[in-house]
Amino acid sequence: MEVPFLDLSIQYKEIRDEIDTNLQKVFKKGNFILGKEVEEFENEFAEYCGVDYGVGVNSGTDALFLALKALNIGAGDEVIVPAFTYIASSLAISYTGAKPVFCDIEEDTYNINPDLIEDKITDKTKAIMVVHLYGNPVDMQPILDISDKYNIKIIEDCAQAHGAVYRPTRINTNSKSRIDTNKKNDGRETINDGRKVGSFGDVGCFSFYPTKNLAAFGDAGMVVTNNKELRDRLYRLRNYGRKDKYHHVEIGYNSRLDTVQAVILKAKLKKLDKWNELRRNNAEYYNSLLCDIDEIITPIEKDYAKHVYHVYGVRIKDNKRSKVIEKLNDNNISAIIHYPIPLHLQKAYSELKYKEKDFPVSEKIALEILSLPMFPGIKKEQIEYVVRVLKLAFSL
Repeated sequence: MEVPFLDLSIQYKEIRDEIDTNLQKVFKKGNFILGKEVEEFENEFAEYCGVDYGVGVNSGTDALFLALKALNIGAGDEVIVPAFTYIASSLAISYTGAKPVFCDIEEDTYNINPDLIEDKITDKTKAIMVVHLYGNPVDMQPILDISDKYNIKIIEDCAQAHGAVYRPTRINTNSKSRIDTNKKNDGRETINDGRKVGSFGDVGCFSFYPTKNLAAFGDAGMVVTNNKELRDRLYRLRNYGRKDKYHHVEIGYNSRLDTVQAVILKAKLKKLDKWNELRRNNAEYYNSLLCDIDEIITPIEKDYAKHVYHVYGVRIKDNKRSKVIEKLNDNNISAIIHYPIPLHLQKAYSELKYKEKDFPVSEKIALEILSLPMFPGIKKEQIEYVVRVLKLAFSL
């Protein structure tokens, strides 16, 4: 049996007729840049996230970068970001001229540790970038409290967490937090049910890279926000800094969501909740089969979180990961390491003078983490086969 890490063809088959029909309309009109479908998708995705505005851009990295620029973050500023995540998070900070300040993570969720953030704050700190890694929501309430206390911005990196939900288990009624226990918000989810990630910070940033839970057929991204001024500035920044065709009011960029990708994403958005539930079911099945293997630590879902398992990451204890990967590969099972080198140890950030053991939890997870095959259409027998091979690897 062969088990790919991801099979993108299954999703396409499910929505092929709708995509093909609507793409033909775009091809006939020739409206490939900022066509009406882009605005439609921006509105639909913003509503899905429970926010007022969405701004489509050409990638998740640009979503982060342009969000930082719209918040006036630049040279001389500092942004706190987890040490264990994909490098796009910190690169977006670096692109602005600001300095990424790394913070260690929680050992059980792999997300930024809220208890460590305050020690990183200086008079140069302008924002905290939280990353809902692997589709697992960050514990937002304590971070929102820190934001209110120090008057610093929050950027949510939701590149792996489309549709993930956060339900705070405590409410600080004295906080000016964006969490509002009384606001019904036009029929959207109330605080008792939780809210989608991306709706808590000043901005939420999404990637629609082809491997994501909500995926384009190429690069694409979006920034969501409740702030109209930020929305308007993001419109300018993504389109050469112009307020109309030939009036450029600031230095902008060429970072627009293509109409073709908007058509694809509009069709897929209708299926996202269904596909996320399939991922959750697959994760539950993995967990049930792996629970008796002492050398494996399965992912955790806290009581405040609804995990959407963009990545099903297990930890392999006792320095056995290399042996396990070899066994999986020998049996036609694809597995990936997300991520083998924490950001503070990347050569690209050597000038920051971090060293080994500066962020011990991030370094530990990087040595143990292994992503197993996970996608909505994976079959039970494929999961069972993966687990059988894992057990065989540990029996040798």
